[in-house]
Amino acid sequence: MSNTRLPPLSLYIHFPWCIQKCPYCDFNSHAVKDTLPEDNYIKALLNDLVQDIARFEEARPIQSIFMGGGTPSLFSAKQLDSLLTGIQQQLNFADEIEITLEANPGTFESEKFADYRAIGINRLSIGIQSFNDGHLKRLGRIHSAQEAIQAAAGARQAGFDNFNLDLMFGLPESCEQDSLHDVQQAIALQPSHISLYQLTVEPNTYFHKYPPVLPNDDVIFNEQLACQKLLAKHGYPQYEISAYAQANKLCKHNINYWSFGDYLGIGAGAHGKITRGLPDHIIRTTKPKQPEQYLKANKDDRLAEVIKESDLALEFVMNHLRLKKGFHLASFTQRTGLSAQSLQPALAHCLEQELLLEDQQHYRCSEKGWHFLDSILENFLSTELTDA
Repeated sequence: MSNTRLPPLSLYIHFPWCIQKCPYCDFNSHAVKDTLPEDNYIKALLNDLVQDIARFEEARPIQSIFMGGGTPSLFSAKQLDSLLTGIQQQLNFADEIEITLEANPGTFESEKFADYRAIGINRLSIGIQSFNDGHLKRLGRIHSAQEAIQAAAGARQAGFDNFNLDLMFGLPESCEQDSLHDVQQAIALQPSHISLYQLTVEPNTYFHKYPPVLPNDDVIFNEQLACQKLLAKHGYPQYEISAYAQANKLCKHNINYWSFGDYLGIGAGAHGKITRGLPDHIIRTTKPKQPEQYLKANKDDRLAEVIKESDLALEFVMNHLRLKKGFHLASFTQRTGLSAQSLQPALAHCLEQELLLEDQQHYRCSEKGWHFLDSILENFLSTELTDA
């Protein structure tokens, strides 16, 4: 298959360590117990990338790099510079590549922001969660509200004109005014992007074992609507379920991910998606989850499986409908190699239920559908697919 038909390519890099595990977190993160194995981990990441490239014959330039975790900013700028240099020796960078680093507030990490900017990282995603010290304590966060404010100011001072602030709503012992205050404070710091997540209790977390008392669903829903209205009023329209951005500051990495683009995934527990042929050779990759296992892994520990054609419709729609703009019907064939006619029965049913809106074969969620996405996806569980 020619490169002109391949989707855009991104790179995700997972860093599995944090200072301490937050009680709500179900990500692959582990509290640092001893010295961080920076050298060994950087070497393992680059070896992982080399093996992926050899396996999938990757020649496409990468449009974005996202370093997530865990807490990637626990690593020094020197080590991350070595990593980025090694990556660029293996892959071509697009001219306007977006390189994002997740970071937490706190003096230890904020002091490194200028060094990160100097090595080519051009976007930060800062895990604020709240500007309320009481809420931060209940969430197990180790920074203060003042440190959160200083981190955002430090990002701008370090030269970042593109940075995200993470916030959460629906918190224990919180009310609508608390969340509105958090959003107002975030807006005042003038980030280019704000992520606003509802706190959910996930399996295998401390909160799942010891559930906090959360506001009821009606309160949380009204809280979300009020925050969205405030964000839109100040120039942060919603473009994805949990993402709001100023004009031309949408996260490129997220857009590619939710548009069913391709991405290499390296690091402990990292996932990837690579298109080698349509429709029967779209591959999911998974790396060993435990850091110790990952550092010792060989190529046989790096799993890859082909996505079943019967799952492609659901995967495509589930991703695209997280985006406010939805998708054009032609993109289904471009990204899956399957006939767009295969989607028509499910799409027609969603239109009839007023869950989707359609304009010249462009589909997006209605306001009703936006709040009942699971109901939309149920229509695509048994879609019968045919090749284009």
